[in-house]
Amino acid sequence: MLKRFAHPWGWFVLAAVVIGLDQWSKAAATAALQYGRPVEVTWFFDLTLLHNHGAAFSFLSDAGGWQRWFFTAIALFMSVAITVWLLRIARERWLEAAALGFVLGGAVGNLIDRLRFGYVVDFISVHYNNSYFPAFNLADSAICFGAFLMIVYMLFFQDDKAEKSGEQNNA
Repeated sequence: MLKRFAHPWGWFVLAAVVIGLDQWSKAAATAALQYGRPVEVTWFFDLTLLHNHGAAFSFLSDAGGWQRWFFTAIALFMSVAITVWLLRIARERWLEAAALGFVLGGAVGNLIDRLRFGYVVDFISVHYNNSYFPAFNLADSAICFGAFLMIVYMLFFQDDKAEKSGEQNNA
């Protein structure tokens, strides 16, 4: 199914869908949840509205404000780099392109929050007993899923492409 997006613009559509779902879910969470008050969904999963002023796992969240622009600059740079990468990627490397589409969508989704609010809206909380994983959102999930796809591509598919191109060059 993902091979249908063989043209680079298809991967930008994937990124746009991730951005749209992320922004919609954050708006819904903001409207429906009270800040910091968990709503139990299952014994290991809550919906808890939180604002992350830092980066992953609230890294530098209490740094005084400069981190907003630092992480904004990093997200902008990475978004441009991924966009260029997607525009130059070979059509047969669809798994790599899909990974980049998910990462781009997640990065831009969180970038929008950082520019609009000065923080990223998080609302998904996973825990076991009193041990909590840091809260996250759909953009974070898309970035992680994209990174997972990239690892799968690198471990299982990248060498196949290199061997095939090497065989074609030797023939």
